[in-house]
Amino acid sequence: MSIREDQNRFRDIVRGRIKENFKKYVTHGEMIGKRENDFVKIPVPSIDIPRFKYGPKQQGGVGQGQGKPGDAMNGEPQEGSGEAGNQPGQHQIEVGVTMEELAAILGEELELPDIKPKGRPRQDAIKTKYSGLAPVGPEGLRHFKSSYKRALKRYISSGVYTPENPVIVPIRSDFRYRSFKQVVQPQANAVVIYMMDVSGSMGEEQKEIVRLESFWINTWLKKHYKGLETRFIIHDATAKEVDEKTFFSTSESGGTLISSAFKLAKDIIEAHYPPDQWNIYPFHFSDGDNWSGEDTRLCMRLLHEFFLPNVNQFGYGQVESKYGSGQFAKDLEREFPDDERLVISKIENRDKILNSIKDFLGKGR
Repeated sequence: MSIREDQNRFRDIVRGRIKENFKKYVTHGEMIGKRENDFVKIPVPSIDIPRFKYGPKQQGGVGQGQGKPGDAMNGEPQEGSGEAGNQPGQHQIEVGVTMEELAAILGEELELPDIKPKGRPRQDAIKTKYSGLAPVGPEGLRHFKSSYKRALKRYISSGVYTPENPVIVPIRSDFRYRSFKQVVQPQANAVVIYMMDVSGSMGEEQKEIVRLESFWINTWLKKHYKGLETRFIIHDATAKEVDEKTFFSTSESGGTLISSAFKLAKDIIEAHYPPDQWNIYPFHFSDGDNWSGEDTRLCMRLLHEFFLPNVNQFGYGQVESKYGSGQFAKDLEREFPDDERLVISKIENRDKILNSIKDFLGKGR
């Protein structure tokens, strides 16, 4: 069996382990903090790593012989501490999984349909693809390792290389340069705008639920939109745009005016994301409280007149809180009883995160 076949078999085993424990990965945030570019590190339990044993069978070696419990490796007795356990340890390794693989597993587990971008012109993105080495090229693309290896081979073949004086001086014919070509890739532009109520009734657990949901929503959308952009808005009685870290760590007190976030999101879309060129996904998360019925009516008007006609889908996630009334979801359901462009999801606790993700992504909009 080739190394590639072994790697593929190992990837299949890892994929199976992830699917077995998928709900745990969705409802716990440890892996989100281990993102590296397009990869995420996932602790995968119960995979036995093969070990090599050297030497012929039936021959003594390391770990064999007349040793007794408590003997040190150098033969000196050592004092032990603690009592012997009677349970097996759990073996875990961290496996790097691409975001694309993670999105594929999410789609399989939740049976999500692929997204069909709105009928807008696709933007052509020019991507530089490095495809090999060439004997000529700009100095900025000189490949040092390949150039050095060619010079070393020349020294050895000509008999002038000596280990006592291993000086290698490449000449022009030794130089190799990275070659590239430009590839035109069709690309649909997309932006996700996350809005969250950060007033006192939204506690740490509620914000953690939003953090987990937004990670998986982004993972799925990035599968369909290579140039996905993300914007973050927090609000209590006023709204402001922040970075991702601030979005999930800010707590405020005071009243809640949901329309402040809606107005800011509208301004951002009008300034940066023309609806005829972008696929737009606003998501708002709160515990359902709003300051007044008048502000709720203003929100409804913004949804009717601006958001729903211009976005792919507007998502409202209501995170249950013992301090929140949950009224805003009821108002939305009454105002938009059958509009598929608005998705309302009620998230009672972490165990409902998977259901909520399917609510938001299950229509393929």
